Amino acid sequence: MNLGLRKVAFNISTKFNVTVRNFSHIHLNKCHPQLKHCLRTSTSARNDQCMKIHTSCQRLAKQQSDSEQKTLVIRGTYFESIKDKNRKTFQDAIKIFKNRGRRGYVEFIYAAMAHMEEFGVQRDLETYKQLMDVFPKGVLIPRGPWEVEFMHYPKQQYCAIDLLDDMEMNGVMPDRDMKDIILAAFGNKSFPIRKFMRMMYWMPKFKNLSPWPIPFPLPEAPIELAKIAMRRISSVDLETELNVFQTKDLEDSIDDTWIVSVQSPAQKELVADCKENIPVYVEGVFLVCLKYRMINYFILRADAKPAPTFITKEELDDVSDIPVFWGTEEPKPASLCVIPSIHEQDDGTILAMCATGTSSRDSVLSWIRFLQNENPRLAKIPILFKLRAPSTDLVIKEDEDDESKPKWKPAVNQGPELIM
Repeated sequence: MNLGLRKVAFNISTKFNVTVRNFSHIHLNKCHPQLKHCLRTSTSARNDQCMKIHTSCQRLAKQQSDSEQKTLVIRGTYFESIKDKNRKTFQDAIKIFKNRGRRGYVEFIYAAMAHMEEFGVQRDLETYKQLMDVFPKGVLIPRGPWEVEFMHYPKQQYCAIDLLDDMEMNGVMPDRDMKDIILAAFGNKSFPIRKFMRMMYWMPKFKNLSPWPIPFPLPEAPIELAKIAMRRISSVDLETELNVFQTKDLEDSIDDTWIVSVQSPAQKELVADCKENIPVYVEGVFLVCLKYRMINYFILRADAKPAPTFITKEELDDVSDIPVFWGTEEPKPASLCVIPSIHEQDDGTILAMCATGTSSRDSVLSWIRFLQNENPRLAKIPILFKLRAPSTDLVIKEDEDDESKPKWKPAVNQGPELIM
């Protein structure tokens, strides 16, 4: 091979990323016509002509990059083009992708995770298992300790870890089927299986840690959510009674809604002890959280009672008569005082609580009228309404990211209103 051909081959390999492995097999007669012309011209002319050479591998790489960009755009807009966004259509999209081939499955999983909340499947375990099943089986399993520690196929493993992170953030606890899917895809020494083991250690502990367990998934009916919230708040008194009223049973009621009221016998006794010249207050709205939902509720409150004072006749500084206690004498009785109930707090006495379907003033007024039937003393006591009524007639605060559902707006302060 002559010196000129070696120089041209070197220029081609360095500038255009074309590798010439064996110079002895390159013959001038077998070269490309443009390459022949480059060899027969001057050095400057050869460099200009060699810029026009494009190998098949470069064309193939460009076609692959273009096709990958197109597939990413198609997978990103595929979930947006679905009109009926529910659990069934989301799982059908996963099945269609599996049947067509699993090329670009990482991008597909990330696109599916971004649209799970729109389809309402962000807390569905079966959907997460189907997404995890998209990973190919056996290919991603590390074959040795080096592949294990250096994270064999890191892009795929990070994708599986992100999927498990979404499950953890949404409170979805995996099961044994999820473990079998991860083992079939990544093996028992991979990072996703380590993440799975940590989840299975901590999530059952936190799941059963709360003394007020909440059903999962939460019921969709607002009245059922209100019952759960009121039982949770009033659980400090085991004798608390829960009643459900309908405002249509009252003649002068404007709103047609429901009222969930809680009151214990001890609170009824506190209402009976209230003085007629001291008003009680209806305050709200307050919020109680039930996982990802928020419920509005109101309270009926009286002023706090003064703290009991213990009066003793003997002076503690008098040392003239020091009693000698040898175990036979009985201690002197101390001053007696009535122990305050759990409803008598430092900032006020809680007389009753409720949650209504509209959280409006008329519904709260209807609640007071229902309470007057069970507490006749309440009809003689002035009641002062100090409400921060919400600007919408909803009892549930939905997620802010969900545009398809109505949202709860911040409360607006309203002036007190005296009802005699």
